[in-house]
Amino acid sequence: MSHPIADLRSDTVTTPTPEMRAAMASAAVGDDVYGEDPTVNELQAEVARLTGHEAGLFMPSGSMTNQVAIALHTRRGEEVVCAEGSHIYEWELGMMAAFSGVVPRFVPAPLGVPDPEQVRLAVRHSIHQSPTGLISLENTHNKAGGTVIPLEVIRQIRAVADAEGLPLHLDGARVFNAAAALDVPVAEITKHFHTVSVCLSKGLGAPVGSVLVGSAAAMQGAHRYRKMLGGGMRQAGVLAAAAVVALRDGPALLKEDHRRTRQLADALANAGFDVNLAAVQTNIIYATLPNAAEQVAKWAEQGVLASALGPDSVRFVLHHQTGDEALAGAIGVLTGGM
Repeated sequence: MSHPIADLRSDTVTTPTPEMRAAMASAAVGDDVYGEDPTVNELQAEVARLTGHEAGLFMPSGSMTNQVAIALHTRRGEEVVCAEGSHIYEWELGMMAAFSGVVPRFVPAPLGVPDPEQVRLAVRHSIHQSPTGLISLENTHNKAGGTVIPLEVIRQIRAVADAEGLPLHLDGARVFNAAAALDVPVAEITKHFHTVSVCLSKGLGAPVGSVLVGSAAAMQGAHRYRKMLGGGMRQAGVLAAAAVVALRDGPALLKEDHRRTRQLADALANAGFDVNLAAVQTNIIYATLPNAAEQVAKWAEQGVLASALGPDSVRFVLHHQTGDEALAGAIGVLTGGM
């Protein structure tokens, strides 16, 4: 369908705004592999400033920024302590093993929030076990439903990392959504981590890219891993220009995305869908229903796109290009046959 009522498959489906397209057309560019693209440098510096870090490095995707961070922090044969359902494992195609030679050590994470004591207990010291190389968190937690880790939990897990002498990484694909939900500057979340992956093409609406932030020394090392993974993009300022606009304009729109998400979740629940409303904290909804793929296909024929992420699981994601009118139309389609 060329013009659906609403595309709720992901917040990655947004298209560049007129402001983004204008910025892309007029972007000053250079060779970013040599560090000479002024627009990329502007973006990297601004993401670092906003997150309370020293430096940043622009990459094509959040999977790349996450995997570069893992490579930076670990040695082959080590474990990465992470919450169950983490994106770095579920949707990054085994790259922590393939590229860095490390494996995950999962901890339980009800509503996407791991218990700091469980994190501490997951750290391995025995010579008979793989040593722990890194602790990684995800905020918001995609698979748990876009849930937010409380600041106090983050502080406690950073204390565990410090006590164990381990680095702490954040998969912050939607960290600006977390900041909007907590009503705090994003740095209040990100300052607790040694490295942070910040995605610009999800909640913020840029067409391409993520930035990894950390110390200047860490980003120098990250530059090598980015090149190994094929992430040197040369005149990437054309892409970075749109990301600068997204970074400037996107955060202010997130609370409206969250409001609409809650409106949709309530409508689905009232129509009989199995939705855990406690997990609906930002811009993601998971609903449990039989024959998910078949149901998603029927909705698509009526102009509403969603994602079947399992035999009985459907995900809906709101974004700034789904307004109130589109939402009302989507609710009509989704609840009409229930």
